[in-house]
Amino acid sequence: MTDTSRERDGLFIDGEWVSPVESSAPFTVIDSTSGSQLGTVPSAGPADVDRAVRAAESAANEWRHTRPEDRAAALEAVREELSARADAIAEIISLEVGTPSNISKKVQVGLPLLTLQGFADAARTFEWDRQVGNSTVTREGVGVVAAITPWNYPLHQLMGKVGGALAAGSTVVAKPASDAPLAAFALADAIAAAGLPAGVFNLVSGSGAAVGEALAGHPGVDLVSFTGSTPVGVRIATAAARNVTRTSLELGGKSASVVLDDAELERAIRSSVSNAFLNSGQTCSAWTRLVVPRVLQEQVLEIAVASVERLRLGHPLDEGTRLGPLVSEKQRESVREHIRRGETLARLVAGGAGSPVGLDEGFYVAPTIFADVDNASALAQEEIFGPVLSVIPYDTEDEAIAIANDSPYGLAGGVWSADVERAERVARRIRTGQVDLNGAAFNPVAPFGGVKASGYGREFGEFGIEEFTVVKAMQR
Repeated sequence: MTDTSRERDGLFIDGEWVSPVESSAPFTVIDSTSGSQLGTVPSAGPADVDRAVRAAESAANEWRHTRPEDRAAALEAVREELSARADAIAEIISLEVGTPSNISKKVQVGLPLLTLQGFADAARTFEWDRQVGNSTVTREGVGVVAAITPWNYPLHQLMGKVGGALAAGSTVVAKPASDAPLAAFALADAIAAAGLPAGVFNLVSGSGAAVGEALAGHPGVDLVSFTGSTPVGVRIATAAARNVTRTSLELGGKSASVVLDDAELERAIRSSVSNAFLNSGQTCSAWTRLVVPRVLQEQVLEIAVASVERLRLGHPLDEGTRLGPLVSEKQRESVREHIRRGETLARLVAGGAGSPVGLDEGFYVAPTIFADVDNASALAQEEIFGPVLSVIPYDTEDEAIAIANDSPYGLAGGVWSADVERAERVARRIRTGQVDLNGAAFNPVAPFGGVKASGYGREFGEFGIEEFTVVKAMQR
């Protein structure tokens, strides 16, 4: 990816790069490491949204009736084109979001490639038809999908929607977050190069108010798939409801890592710290609450603080950096304010709200740990979306489970125990969309999504295909 490709002046609609209908100032993409301009993208409006939806509607019928094997092959062609651009996309995401380069390559780009292949494989084995009595029950593409995505994992979150929708036989109009939109444009490049039919994938960039709400409320959209904050998710669902449009929402999280008294402590704490601070805490599924036996809390803190000290904070393109900056000045100030308030609520044992030494440029926040956190406090109940970990002590196993469940959210979590059956028993009692036992690896084809204020709907693999289909029964 050359520097010029960071200056985008066209929207991708109906297989072509086109100028916005209404001329307006482009969006400036900011470099998270310096606060300077990294690139620009067009600022679309409602008329552009309408053009994109109409293009997707025109393409929907033919795409719906293509063979699943052909759709799978198309996804694999996109995957090949993305693979050829992988290092360049990883670099741009590192600068937009602040993700260290080695993590960008593995997670920000590598994981979407795995996810895309997972959709292709699932499309070939998916049960498109089944017999129920005298009925053939078939699944087919829902139609036009509005994919509205956040900035923290800009390619992966988009792939969870685009890959599933295209595999299902649905068409897409994508709206990326303005803070980190450039990976979406790289995806459009890859889709064009792969030769997908015009109108199957469309891309419009712009503000949430002008583009996101117009897209969510468009009568030509059959399903809105949104990932982002819970308050914005409520607005999206409200706009969609006016047209009785289906929604799939993956929203906030405040996940708990529950360490039982027989866990391998060193491994559990190190892994939990790494999870909480992945992508500088800019992860909706991060284990930002560390729930530990009260009698072990001081030992836990010793391990946690030592783990944080190993997380080198620096420029995301520098070798050895483990934590980069946050995505924007706005996000940094929000996190700092949470930390300042937290200092009045709990015991600060690492980090703090001050500027990290030697990092005067960019949106850096030191990795921060609080101890003796009351689960009813704002530290434990509000999604901070930065490198802040709350250590919450408990006395009994039942209390630990109650703490994990005492949250408005229910997206992810972890359970640690030397007894795997015990860990599973506890995991089954936690109300959340997914739970990792003893640090099990993320599964890119397992269903991902939450309960309660974390939303509804599932992404990835066969479950992510199913999300973008409708059911039809044909009786004989």
